[in-house]
Amino acid sequence: MWTDSHCHVDGAAVGPAREAGVTRIVVVGTDASWSAVAIEVATAHEGVWATVGLHPHDASKGTATIEPLLADHPPVVVAVGECGLDYHYDYSPRPVQREAFAAQIALAHEYDLALVIHTREAWDDTWAVLRAEGIPSRTIVHCFTGGPDEARIALDLGAMLSFSGIVTFPGAPEVREAAVLCPLDRLLVETDAPFLAPVPYRGKPNSPALVPVVGAAVAAARGCPVEEVAEATWVNAARIFRLS
Repeated sequence: MWTDSHCHVDGAAVGPAREAGVTRIVVVGTDASWSAVAIEVATAHEGVWATVGLHPHDASKGTATIEPLLADHPPVVVAVGECGLDYHYDYSPRPVQREAFAAQIALAHEYDLALVIHTREAWDDTWAVLRAEGIPSRTIVHCFTGGPDEARIALDLGAMLSFSGIVTFPGAPEVREAAVLCPLDRLLVETDAPFLAPVPYRGKPNSPALVPVVGAAVAAARGCPVEEVAEATWVNAARIFRLS
């Protein structure tokens, strides 16, 4: 059994995922409207949970737009995020991104929820904001794109590392090195669907049904049975998100 720890899908993806052995899905919010959709999907489907967050692309919208969804959040909401810093696109000004990231770390603390981090080309500032605000005890660096050096820092801070289809890309050997370095009890797998379809599905829409492909690539890099990765990531997801 597999858990897709991070995706952006509607209810139509749930059935095919279950047929592929993916029986738990975390649908991740990126702004108020998508966070509301995530909650709707999770409420309607067993084995699906939601997060509420403001992506760095949308940081200019302000965290006040998502706070009402957290103030009286239903049990299906298991995390704040995805939130963080994206200096590749800079769709929101960097100071605004940092402010929104810090505010969402505070919300994770306030509501005792996990924190889901997005970071792209912003490692140093990501670590700086986390250290300044205090990293929540249940924190995930989603779609991990760093190498061993970044992995060690994240692990030293107490974070989990979540690996996406990038681990299958020929041009991402450093991500595979990080997957090997990561302790088994700190490892998660995700699709980030509908983005980042794994090899050999590049160029097609991604879906939670493909998380076993990601898990198999992680297992191949680590030189261990696929079942070992499936079991560990299943247990880890339950712990970090407090899934029933």
